[in-house]
Amino acid sequence: MKLISLFFMCVGFSSNLFAQEPCPAALDFYKRSLNSTESVHLCQAFKDKVVLVVNTASKCAYTSQYEGLEKLHAKYKSEKFMVAGFPSNDFAGQEPGTEKQIRDFCRLTYGVQFPMFEKSHVRGNSAEPFYEHLAKVTNDRPQWNFHKYLINRNGEVVASFPSRVEPFSEELVKAIESLL
Repeated sequence: MKLISLFFMCVGFSSNLFAQEPCPAALDFYKRSLNSTESVHLCQAFKDKVVLVVNTASKCAYTSQYEGLEKLHAKYKSEKFMVAGFPSNDFAGQEPGTEKQIRDFCRLTYGVQFPMFEKSHVRGNSAEPFYEHLAKVTNDRPQWNFHKYLINRNGEVVASFPSRVEPFSEELVKAIESLL
């Protein structure tokens, strides 16, 4: 046994190499990147980051929030902050397009560079498990497009903001900055 321990010490391995950190419940979900076949484990994508999760739509009175969300993402990106968009057609059919149409609209109209994920159901009986978890933890379900959930660096959901809260509102910016 000592010989094995000595071997690992000599080659620079530690017992931590084989230990895997547990994934926080709020992030232990796989989602597909928008208009892609790539499956992303949210735990890996969001590890040690402050994340603003937003259900989005391209034909909504709040659609112009894409611009502010992208600016917010760009401003705090170097501090390990990110916005994550989840297009949804759950509210008045305001996200009817294909994933390619959504991606192109977001990039061409608002310059969106933050990660966008597959079209998702965010409310009712068909809500996806990720959104069910967010709603359960905050006791707040999206009532419309552009509802926002804030997740801290430990993967804990710490706040929920209704659609009317703009990306650069004092309330949201203070909440984000307090976690950075």
